[in-house]
Amino acid sequence: MRSEGRLVDIGDTRLNVVQVGEDEGYPVLLFHGGPGDDHHEFADYLDPLAGRGYRLILVDQRAQGRSDMCAEETWTLQQMAKDVSSLAASLGLDRYAALGHSYGAFVVLQHAVDHPGAAAQTIVSGGIPSARFLSVVDENLASFQPVELRQQVADSWARETEVQTQKDFADLMRDQMPFHFADPRDPRIEEYLRRSAGVRFAPWVLRRFAAEDYGGIEVEDLLGDIPQPVLVLAGRHDRVCSVEAARAIAEGIPQAEVVVFEESGHMTFVEENEGYLAAVGEFLDRHRG
Repeated sequence: MRSEGRLVDIGDTRLNVVQVGEDEGYPVLLFHGGPGDDHHEFADYLDPLAGRGYRLILVDQRAQGRSDMCAEETWTLQQMAKDVSSLAASLGLDRYAALGHSYGAFVVLQHAVDHPGAAAQTIVSGGIPSARFLSVVDENLASFQPVELRQQVADSWARETEVQTQKDFADLMRDQMPFHFADPRDPRIEEYLRRSAGVRFAPWVLRRFAAEDYGGIEVEDLLGDIPQPVLVLAGRHDRVCSVEAARAIAEGIPQAEVVVFEESGHMTFVEENEGYLAAVGEFLDRHRG
């Protein structure tokens, strides 16, 4: 059961949330990537977790999707991490898990550092602990195969700092998507774009963050203070958030474990959906209490 979106007041703004699953289910807050995407990024790929007794709460982060516009000076990684706790409080959640993918992984990892123990469990899907790990993007763009797609993909990254409209953003994502799958010609790319249709892109957010190292995450030396269990998920062929970065996260956190999906790039929850659902479900089953 998927609910209609609703706006939740978190103090200085309102965030749009969509629920999948019963109210009695264990709450899992889901944070999308981009930045500038919205909850449609996950499409219905994680919905089967609701059948395991989980209440999925898909969030449009501040100034993105159908959430309210808010002051630009609040568009920071630290503020969006704080929003995790603010949203949980507004929803009356005493105990919950936070799962973020891509930029959303930066958010939930920053939240775990800044607000240790606020989430009972944290799941970092396709993330990094430091902006230094993003150096692999340029290296992988330069060697990207097939060569006939290389310029298309490289141009899509270059356009991130100047994207203006919804159509600009949608075209950019379509052009860039081959970079995010292990197989750049994976037929599931078109299926994913179809299933995730309906997104309301926020080009203003992408422009800002693309020019600032996507929030400039720097928590590598602070991971040891995270008390909750953390699951780190990575694709073996991820050209943005490497397995090396995932292992650096897991090795720095006392209660962390890492799962590497051997046939995936950045879109692990699409490319190895059954394995992804199993890893997340089994982790939560063990730790939700």
